[in-house]
Amino acid sequence: MKVVGFTFIRNAIKYDYPVEEAIRSILPLCDEVIVNVGNSDDGTAELISRIDPTKIKMFHSTWDEKLIEGGRVLAAETDKAYEQVPDDADWCIYIQADEVIHEKYYPVITAAMKKYRDEKKVEGLLFKYLHFYGSYDYVGDTRKWYSHEIRIIRKDNRIHSYRDAQGFRIEGRKLQVAEIDAYIYHYGWVRHPLYQMQKVLGFEKLYDSDNMANRLSKEATDHFDYSDIDSLTRFAGSHPVVMRERIAKKNWTFEHDISRKKFTLKGRVLHWIENVTGKRLFDYRNYHIIR
Repeated sequence: MKVVGFTFIRNAIKYDYPVEEAIRSILPLCDEVIVNVGNSDDGTAELISRIDPTKIKMFHSTWDEKLIEGGRVLAAETDKAYEQVPDDADWCIYIQADEVIHEKYYPVITAAMKKYRDEKKVEGLLFKYLHFYGSYDYVGDTRKWYSHEIRIIRKDNRIHSYRDAQGFRIEGRKLQVAEIDAYIYHYGWVRHPLYQMQKVLGFEKLYDSDNMANRLSKEATDHFDYSDIDSLTRFAGSHPVVMRERIAKKNWTFEHDISRKKFTLKGRVLHWIENVTGKRLFDYRNYHIIR
Protein backbone atom coordinates (compact mmCIF):
# COMPACT_ATOMS: atom_id res chain seq x y z
CA MET A 1 0.00 0.00 0.00
CA LYS A 2 1.50 3.29 -1.13
CA VAL A 3 0.59 6.40 0.86
CA VAL A 4 1.64 9.92 -0.14
CA GLY A 5 1.09 13.08 1.87
CA PHE A 6 0.59 16.53 0.40
CA THR A 7 0.29 20.08 1.66
CA PHE A 8 1.01 23.70 0.80
CA ILE A 9 2.47 26.60 2.76
CA ARG A 10 3.52 30.22 2.35
CA ASN A 11 5.23 32.48 4.93
CA ALA A 12 5.28 29.83 7.64
CA ILE A 13 7.81 31.69 9.79
CA LYS A 14 6.25 35.11 9.36
CA TYR A 15 2.87 33.85 10.59
CA ASP A 16 4.23 31.20 12.97
CA TYR A 17 2.54 28.20 11.37
CA PRO A 18 3.29 24.82 12.96
CA VAL A 19 3.91 23.41 9.49
CA GLU A 20 7.00 21.47 10.53
CA GLU A 21 4.97 19.72 13.21
CA ALA A 22 2.15 19.14 10.72
CA ILE A 23 4.45 17.46 8.22
CA ARG A 24 6.31 15.45 10.85
CA SER A 25 2.98 14.16 12.15
CA ILE A 26 2.15 12.46 8.83
CA LEU A 27 5.65 11.29 7.88
CA PRO A 28 5.34 7.94 9.72
CA LEU A 29 2.17 7.21 7.72
CA CYS A 30 3.60 8.17 4.33
CA ASP A 31 6.10 6.86 1.82
CA GLU A 32 6.70 10.44 0.71
CA VAL A 33 5.24 13.91 1.27
CA ILE A 34 4.71 16.54 -1.42
CA VAL A 35 5.10 20.13 -0.18
CA ASN A 36 4.08 23.10 -2.30
CA VAL A 37 5.98 26.17 -1.03
CA GLY A 38 4.41 29.42 -2.19
CA ASN A 39 6.25 32.67 -2.86
CA SER A 40 7.36 33.65 0.66
CA ASP A 41 9.33 36.52 2.12
CA ASP A 42 10.81 34.54 4.99
CA GLY A 43 12.78 31.29 5.29
CA THR A 44 9.90 28.90 4.64
CA ALA A 45 11.67 26.92 1.90
CA GLU A 46 14.75 26.43 4.07
CA LEU A 47 12.56 25.30 6.97
CA ILE A 48 10.82 22.66 4.86
CA SER A 49 14.06 21.43 3.26
CA ARG A 50 15.52 20.59 6.69
CA ILE A 51 12.67 18.37 7.90
CA ASP A 52 13.36 15.08 6.08
CA PRO A 53 15.06 15.29 2.67
CA THR A 54 14.68 11.53 2.18
CA LYS A 55 10.89 11.65 2.18
CA ILE A 56 9.91 15.21 1.33
CA LYS A 57 9.60 16.41 -2.25
CA MET A 58 9.33 20.19 -2.30
CA PHE A 59 8.47 22.44 -5.21
CA HIS A 60 7.89 26.17 -5.53
CA SER A 61 4.77 27.96 -6.65
CA THR A 62 3.68 31.56 -7.20
CA TRP A 63 0.20 32.35 -5.97
CA ASP A 64 -2.25 33.66 -8.54
CA GLU A 65 -3.34 37.03 -7.17
CA LYS A 66 -6.49 36.87 -9.33
CA LEU A 67 -7.69 33.97 -7.17
CA ILE A 68 -7.17 35.73 -3.83
CA GLU A 69 -10.80 36.82 -3.41
CA GLY A 70 -12.92 34.22 -1.65
CA GLY A 71 -9.93 32.12 -0.65
CA ARG A 72 -9.95 30.30 -4.01
CA VAL A 73 -6.16 30.49 -4.16
CA LEU A 74 -5.99 28.06 -1.22
CA ALA A 75 -7.81 25.41 -3.26
CA ALA A 76 -5.64 26.15 -6.29
CA GLU A 77 -2.44 25.64 -4.29
CA THR A 78 -3.83 22.46 -2.73
CA ASP A 79 -4.56 21.13 -6.21
CA LYS A 80 -1.02 21.93 -7.34
CA ALA A 81 0.36 19.75 -4.55
CA TYR A 82 -2.17 16.98 -5.21
CA GLU A 83 -1.28 16.92 -8.91
CA GLN A 84 2.32 16.06 -7.95
CA VAL A 85 1.23 12.90 -6.12
CA PRO A 86 2.26 9.82 -8.17
CA ASP A 87 -0.61 8.03 -9.90
CA ASP A 88 0.29 4.73 -8.22
CA ALA A 89 -0.53 6.06 -4.74
CA ASP A 90 -3.34 4.15 -3.03
CA TRP A 91 -4.14 6.94 -0.58
CA CYS A 92 -3.21 10.61 -0.24
CA ILE A 93 -3.06 12.24 3.18
CA TYR A 94 -3.81 15.96 3.11
CA ILE A 95 -2.63 18.08 6.04
CA GLN A 96 -2.90 21.84 6.35
CA ALA A 97 -0.10 23.92 7.86
CA ASP A 98 -1.85 24.33 11.21
CA GLU A 99 -3.14 20.75 11.58
CA VAL A 100 -1.41 17.89 13.38
CA ILE A 101 -2.22 14.19 13.78
CA HIS A 102 -1.62 12.60 17.18
CA GLU A 103 0.54 9.50 16.99
CA LYS A 104 -2.01 7.52 19.01
CA TYR A 105 -4.24 7.49 15.93
CA TYR A 106 -1.66 5.94 13.60
CA PRO A 107 -2.94 2.35 14.08
CA VAL A 108 -6.54 3.45 13.45
CA ILE A 109 -5.62 5.39 10.32
CA THR A 110 -3.43 2.62 8.91
CA ALA A 111 -6.10 0.01 9.58
CA ALA A 112 -8.74 2.12 7.83
CA MET A 113 -6.56 2.67 4.77
CA LYS A 114 -5.97 -1.10 4.53
CA LYS A 115 -9.64 -1.92 5.13
CA TYR A 116 -10.97 0.37 2.41
CA ARG A 117 -8.07 0.11 -0.04
CA ASP A 118 -10.00 -2.13 -2.44
CA GLU A 119 -13.46 -0.71 -1.74
CA LYS A 120 -13.52 1.79 -4.56
CA LYS A 121 -16.87 3.21 -3.47
CA VAL A 122 -14.99 4.75 -0.52
CA GLU A 123 -13.40 7.82 -2.06
CA GLY A 124 -12.06 9.36 1.14
CA LEU A 125 -11.71 9.02 4.90
CA LEU A 126 -13.40 11.44 7.27
CA PHE A 127 -11.68 12.72 10.43
CA LYS A 128 -13.07 14.31 13.57
CA TYR A 129 -11.67 17.65 14.72
CA LEU A 130 -10.40 19.35 17.84
CA HIS A 131 -10.03 23.12 17.42
CA PHE A 132 -7.65 24.64 19.97
CA TYR A 133 -8.14 28.29 20.83
CA GLY A 134 -6.10 30.90 22.70
CA SER A 135 -3.71 28.39 24.20
CA TYR A 136 -3.08 24.66 24.15
CA ASP A 137 -5.42 24.23 27.12
CA TYR A 138 -8.74 25.14 25.51
CA VAL A 139 -10.84 23.85 22.61
CA GLY A 140 -13.85 25.37 20.90
CA ASP A 141 -17.05 23.43 21.60
CA THR A 142 -19.68 25.22 19.51
CA ARG A 143 -21.11 25.07 16.01
CA LYS A 144 -18.76 27.76 14.73
CA TRP A 145 -16.08 25.06 14.52
CA TYR A 146 -16.48 22.35 11.87
CA SER A 147 -16.66 18.94 13.47
CA HIS A 148 -15.45 16.71 10.61
CA GLU A 149 -13.54 16.97 7.35
CA ILE A 150 -11.94 14.78 4.70
CA ARG A 151 -8.19 14.42 5.09
CA ILE A 152 -7.45 11.22 3.19
CA ILE A 153 -8.47 10.76 -0.44
CA ARG A 154 -7.69 8.45 -3.32
CA LYS A 155 -5.38 9.53 -6.10
CA ASP A 156 -7.93 10.41 -8.77
CA ASN A 157 -7.44 13.21 -11.26
CA ARG A 158 -11.16 13.96 -11.08
CA ILE A 159 -10.84 15.06 -7.45
CA HIS A 160 -10.21 18.73 -6.71
CA SER A 161 -9.96 20.92 -3.64
CA TYR A 162 -13.24 22.71 -2.98
CA ARG A 163 -13.82 26.42 -2.45
CA ASP A 164 -11.19 27.59 0.08
CA ALA A 165 -9.53 24.17 0.51
CA GLN A 166 -11.52 22.94 3.49
CA GLY A 167 -12.68 19.83 1.63
CA PHE A 168 -12.77 18.04 -1.73
CA ARG A 169 -15.18 17.28 -4.58
CA ILE A 170 -15.05 14.78 -7.43
CA GLU A 171 -16.31 16.15 -10.73
CA GLY A 172 -18.33 18.68 -8.75
CA ARG A 173 -20.12 16.23 -6.46
CA LYS A 174 -19.50 15.37 -2.82
CA LEU A 175 -17.15 12.48 -2.07
CA GLN A 176 -18.39 9.20 -0.63
CA VAL A 177 -16.44 8.76 2.60
CA ALA A 178 -16.01 6.45 5.56
CA GLU A 179 -15.76 8.05 8.99
CA ILE A 180 -12.86 6.90 11.15
CA ASP A 181 -12.30 7.26 14.88
CA ALA A 182 -9.35 9.64 14.64
CA TYR A 183 -8.94 13.36 15.23
CA ILE A 184 -7.15 16.19 13.51
CA TYR A 185 -5.73 18.66 16.05
CA HIS A 186 -6.24 22.14 14.61
CA TYR A 187 -3.91 24.81 16.06
CA GLY A 188 -4.83 27.68 13.75
CA TRP A 189 -6.04 29.82 16.64
CA VAL A 190 -3.12 29.16 18.98
CA ARG A 191 -0.12 31.44 18.66
CA HIS A 192 1.24 34.58 20.33
CA PRO A 193 -1.40 37.37 20.06
CA LEU A 194 0.99 39.44 17.96
CA TYR A 195 1.47 36.66 15.40
CA GLN A 196 -2.23 35.84 15.54
CA MET A 197 -3.15 39.41 14.61
CA GLN A 198 -0.67 39.38 11.73
CA LYS A 199 -2.08 36.07 10.53
CA VAL A 200 -5.68 37.31 10.76
CA LEU A 201 -4.87 40.46 8.84
CA GLY A 202 -3.09 38.50 6.14
CA PHE A 203 -5.72 35.77 5.98
CA GLU A 204 -8.71 38.11 5.77
CA LYS A 205 -7.26 39.52 2.56
CA LEU A 206 -8.02 36.16 0.98
CA TYR A 207 -11.73 36.66 1.54
CA ASP A 208 -12.53 40.36 1.28
CA SER A 209 -9.55 41.85 -0.47
CA ASP A 210 -8.10 44.70 1.62
CA ASN A 211 -11.40 45.84 3.12
CA MET A 212 -11.44 43.57 6.16
CA ALA A 213 -7.72 43.97 6.79
CA ASN A 214 -7.99 47.74 6.63
CA ARG A 215 -10.91 47.71 9.06
CA LEU A 216 -9.09 45.48 11.52
CA SER A 217 -5.98 47.64 11.25
CA LYS A 218 -7.95 50.70 12.28
CA GLU A 219 -10.05 49.12 15.01
CA ALA A 220 -7.64 46.65 16.60
CA THR A 221 -4.41 46.88 18.46
CA ASP A 222 -1.37 45.00 17.23
CA HIS A 223 -2.32 42.06 19.49
CA PHE A 224 -5.25 39.72 18.86
CA ASP A 225 -7.95 39.68 21.56
CA TYR A 226 -8.67 36.05 22.36
CA SER A 227 -11.30 36.92 24.99
CA ASP A 228 -14.05 37.52 22.43
CA ILE A 229 -15.23 33.92 22.10
CA ASP A 230 -18.63 32.31 22.59
CA SER A 231 -17.69 29.12 24.44
CA LEU A 232 -14.66 27.00 25.27
CA THR A 233 -13.94 23.87 27.25
CA ARG A 234 -10.69 22.76 28.84
CA PHE A 235 -8.60 20.17 27.05
CA ALA A 236 -7.79 17.23 29.30
CA GLY A 237 -5.87 15.02 26.88
CA SER A 238 -2.31 14.92 25.59
CA HIS A 239 -0.86 16.74 22.63
CA PRO A 240 1.05 15.02 19.81
CA VAL A 241 4.71 14.35 20.56
CA VAL A 242 5.77 16.58 17.66
CA MET A 243 4.09 19.54 19.38
CA ARG A 244 5.90 19.24 22.72
CA GLU A 245 8.82 21.54 21.91
CA ARG A 246 6.52 24.23 20.50
CA ILE A 247 4.22 24.02 23.53
CA ALA A 248 7.19 24.24 25.92
CA LYS A 249 8.25 27.49 24.24
CA LYS A 250 4.83 29.16 24.65
CA ASN A 251 5.50 32.76 25.70
CA TRP A 252 2.05 34.21 26.30
CA THR A 253 -0.79 33.66 28.77
CA PHE A 254 -4.44 33.01 28.04
CA GLU A 255 -6.93 32.07 30.73
CA HIS A 256 -10.64 31.65 30.15
CA ASP A 257 -13.63 31.12 32.44
CA ILE A 258 -15.30 28.15 30.74
CA SER A 259 -18.56 28.87 32.59
CA ARG A 260 -18.91 32.13 30.65
CA LYS A 261 -21.00 31.61 27.51
CA LYS A 262 -21.99 34.10 24.81
CA PHE A 263 -24.86 32.58 22.85
CA THR A 264 -27.87 33.79 20.97
CA LEU A 265 -31.07 32.02 22.04
CA LYS A 266 -30.97 29.84 18.93
CA GLY A 267 -27.29 29.08 19.47
CA ARG A 268 -27.91 28.13 23.09
CA VAL A 269 -30.71 25.73 22.17
CA LEU A 270 -28.72 24.05 19.39
CA HIS A 271 -25.66 23.80 21.66
CA TRP A 272 -27.77 22.14 24.35
CA ILE A 273 -29.26 19.65 21.87
CA GLU A 274 -25.81 18.72 20.59
CA ASN A 275 -24.45 18.20 24.10
CA VAL A 276 -27.42 16.02 25.10
CA THR A 277 -27.85 13.97 21.93
CA GLY A 278 -24.43 14.18 20.29
CA LYS A 279 -26.14 15.30 17.07
CA ARG A 280 -25.43 18.61 15.35
CA LEU A 281 -28.65 19.73 13.68
CA PHE A 282 -28.61 21.54 10.32
CA ASP A 283 -24.85 21.07 10.02
CA TYR A 284 -23.28 21.68 6.60
CA ARG A 285 -21.55 18.58 5.24
CA ASN A 286 -19.31 18.65 2.20
CA TYR A 287 -19.35 14.84 1.94
CA HIS A 288 -21.63 11.80 1.98
CA ILE A 289 -20.93 9.26 4.73
CA ILE A 290 -21.21 5.63 3.67
CA ARG A 291 -23.02 3.74 6.39
